[in-house]
Amino acid sequence: MSKQLFERPTITRLTPGVPSKHGAASVIAPMPLIDGVKVDDLIDQFGSPLYIFSEREMRKSMEEIKRAFSVRYHKTQMAWSYKTNYLDSICRIFHQEGSWAEVVSGFEYDKAIKNGVKGENIIFNGPGKSASDLEKAARNGSFIHIDHMDELFLLSDICNSKEIEARVALRVNMDIGINPRWDRFGLNYENGEAWDAINRIMINPRLKLMGLHTHIGTYMMSTDSYRIAATKLADLAYNISVKFEYYIAYIDLGGGFASRNTLKGAYLSGEDTTPSFDEYAEAITSALINSRIRPDKLPTLILETGRAIIDNAGYLAGTVIANKRLSDGKRATIIDIGVNILFTAFWYDHKIHPVNSHSGLVEETAIFGPLCMNIDVVRSSLMFPALKRGDRIVITKTGAYNITQSQQFINLRPAIVLIGINRQVHVIRQAEILDDIVKNELIPDYLA
Repeated sequence: MSKQLFERPTITRLTPGVPSKHGAASVIAPMPLIDGVKVDDLIDQFGSPLYIFSEREMRKSMEEIKRAFSVRYHKTQMAWSYKTNYLDSICRIFHQEGSWAEVVSGFEYDKAIKNGVKGENIIFNGPGKSASDLEKAARNGSFIHIDHMDELFLLSDICNSKEIEARVALRVNMDIGINPRWDRFGLNYENGEAWDAINRIMINPRLKLMGLHTHIGTYMMSTDSYRIAATKLADLAYNISVKFEYYIAYIDLGGGFASRNTLKGAYLSGEDTTPSFDEYAEAITSALINSRIRPDKLPTLILETGRAIIDNAGYLAGTVIANKRLSDGKRATIIDIGVNILFTAFWYDHKIHPVNSHSGLVEETAIFGPLCMNIDVVRSSLMFPALKRGDRIVITKTGAYNITQSQQFINLRPAIVLIGINRQVHVIRQAEILDDIVKNELIPDYLA
């Protein structure tokens, strides 16, 4: 057994703040360290703002979700959702943990291949696959998840004309008791469209039906919705076995598990209301085990979880630029983190921590980014200490979607570092410079 890394004990001063008729004010704890590494040192070395990822947190989340499902259903396979965060270093950590790749574009497909994922371990989702994408995936033995009838016909034509075979699954949308329904993607369960597509696949000798797939939504707080979805897919699988005497290899429940972030407008914190991996696992696996499918023919369960296993591992550190008073008297603190690199600020009330200790006195504050846009609001209102220009802050749970949806709007995108298991710090993407932005531009001769 390898020697465990020493965790140095720390003492944290608890400052409850000034009490009012509502009780003591909320404690805004400082966050000087991430995985034992000083945030100040990271900013001094790599600049501000700065994305920070914790390898330890990523591997811990993977262990938790795999344990939750495997103890209940031993035939479980994870597939890392590339659109959630497709930094090569992040993807390779999850692939080391046994995850396949789940991609939704030719770009992401090529990235997965570049990261060493075998074609037969790639799930290809999405409504916009090109003919060349489909042919490449078919030749590589990847699982092509058919989104609509036009795609089914296109793939059939490619396979016939190129004399190749394709391993396919069908994406199914359905009523799970939640509105609005996610019926934009896939073929519908209730109106029979999904069954029509299944029949067409089964009679095509060049298409091999491997599985059924659904993705019921994003940030799903209802485990019962997953139970309903798993039950309906299992029912489809059973009907396939009855009609065709054929057993599919897998059922893919997609992603959508909520992270511990708090949605805007939510009354309670996401840390208190988000279902655990065990609760999701209990709902899904019970539905499959209790279905009419023969026990010895139960399919592999595939999960494409992204947000719930990467959000907690991501941090965004930055610096206070200025303070001012708004017309209504509210304090406004301007930081160097804008919504161009924190897209999820539109969805979440992210927790924000000062890096260093403070007086404990807090007041209602708006946190704005540095962009010259009125929508650049990180938090419209929170009880926060009065920080001065140059003070540092950390925004937590930023690991999902902020990298893939960031843009160099007004400001360039910052560096990204990974804190390894051994606390070594690795730059996994350098900060952008002007040359990165203009290198693909072309100037007509008359403007040169």
